[in-house]
Order: sequence, then C-alpha cells, then structure tokens
Amino acid sequence: MSESSASHTCKSCHHVFTGNYCNLCGEKVLTKQDRSFKTVLNNAFRTVTSVDSQFVKTLWLVLTQPGFLARDFANGKRVKHLNPMSLFFVLNLIYFFFPLIQLFNASLNTQLLSPLSPFYQTIIAKKIVSMNLTLDTFTLFYNLKSTSLAKLMVMAFVIVSSLPLNFLYWKKNKFFTDHVGLAVELACFNLFVNAILLTVIVRVFGLGHYLNETSLTIIFIATNLYFILRSGYTFYQERGWRLALKSLVMVAFLKIALEIYRSILFFVTLIML
Repeated sequence: MSESSASHTCKSCHHVFTGNYCNLCGEKVLTKQDRSFKTVLNNAFRTVTSVDSQFVKTLWLVLTQPGFLARDFANGKRVKHLNPMSLFFVLNLIYFFFPLIQLFNASLNTQLLSPLSPFYQTIIAKKIVSMNLTLDTFTLFYNLKSTSLAKLMVMAFVIVSSLPLNFLYWKKNKFFTDHVGLAVELACFNLFVNAILLTVIVRVFGLGHYLNETSLTIIFIATNLYFILRSGYTFYQERGWRLALKSLVMVAFLKIALEIYRSILFFVTLIML
C-alpha cells in the first residue's frame, strides 16, 4: 500500500484520513524526504525569496500606483500582495534602525520646534525639577524613551490621518476600515519615501546641512500631494476640481495629524519617564 493511500491520524486535530493532507485542517503527513536537510534548505529559501519578492512588489505598487493596494484589499483581492499592515510594520522597523529624519521619531529638539513650544518648555522645566536632572541628562532620557514608544505609537498617526477621509469621501460608500486601509498605505509611503529613502539620500550625498523644518515640510507636502491625488483617483474614483480641492484639504490636515501625533508622543513620553 502506498503512503498516499494509507490511513493516517492527523497530529493536529486527530482526524482520521487518507492521503498526504488532512481534509479538515490541512496538516501535512511528514515523510522521510520532508525531514531531509536538502528539503529544509529548499523550504527556507522559497519562504525567504517569496516574502522578499512580495515585499518588493507590494512596496513598488505603493510608490507607483497609490491607492491600488488599498482598493484591492477593500475589494477582497488579497492573495497577490503583502498585507498592508505587514508592510507597515516592516518599514516601521527599518525606519527606527535609521532614525535620522525626524518624521515619526520626534526627539525633544524636534518637539520644541512645535507651535506649542512655549507650553512644552514650561512642562519640561517642571519635569526636570521633579526628576532632579540637568537638561542634557533629561534630553538623553527623553529621546531614548520617545524612540521606543514611537515604534508602537505610529498607528496613532494612521488613525488620526484616516478621519478626514471619512468626511471628504463619505458619499463613496466606503467602510471606516477602508479609509484606515488607505491611511496605512499612506503611512507606508511616508515611512519609505520621507524617512528611509530620504535618510539614505542625505547620508550618501552629505545633504544634512540642507535639512531643516522648512525644507522637510516642503518635501512632506509635495510627496503627500502626489500620493493623495493619485490615490483619490484610484481608490475613490474622484475626478477634476473636486479631487484637487479634497487633496489640498487632506494634505493640510496631514500636517496637522503629524503635529497631533507628535503631541501625543510628547505627553506619553513624559508620563512614562
């Protein structure tokens, strides 16, 4: 009797079946060939290359066809692409290894460039006194804690930035989660273009002296306007002057959303110190 026609008891669900796969849970019957070193290496290679290939293809889609990934996921077409949340967490991890650009990882100096800086300075002074620290020591502690918290709190920016989409495109019959999905794709775009890629360009060409809050704001507005215009056309099927107007409103709110996120990060960091 061949192994494929023999009766097996599933190791996972204990169902009795014939063949190589359990017809209830899909568990595979392990053979001697499955346990060979060659098979283990082949499986590992296929897994890595498959993930890498899917990651690159999905990221390229986000860069060249904004809104297409979110549209496919909203329509239930999810097999061909990497999950947007998975892409987001991978890019988030890469970004926090190289946090040169203060986008989501806002240091204390970056926070003090906020319009709320006078208010922040008062709170910081009280905190320094209560902790009996010097300004330099406090800054060091703050930046370390803020960096670790920011990795977890970037989703706050995603949620906040999705809110105006619900208002601007409420006639498009989209679910709240659909708008959040597009906001996740937008966050992936920002992490790669305005954080990772910009960091690489700055370090390779030595352009750090050109970077300041004004130049970063201009880059942020230009790149996000590109994404929002393209995604509005693709995801919401918006056209003409309505698309242009809504995109400008959305870009303005994105800057506000970034400041809101940084404020949340500021206060949470102070609480956790």
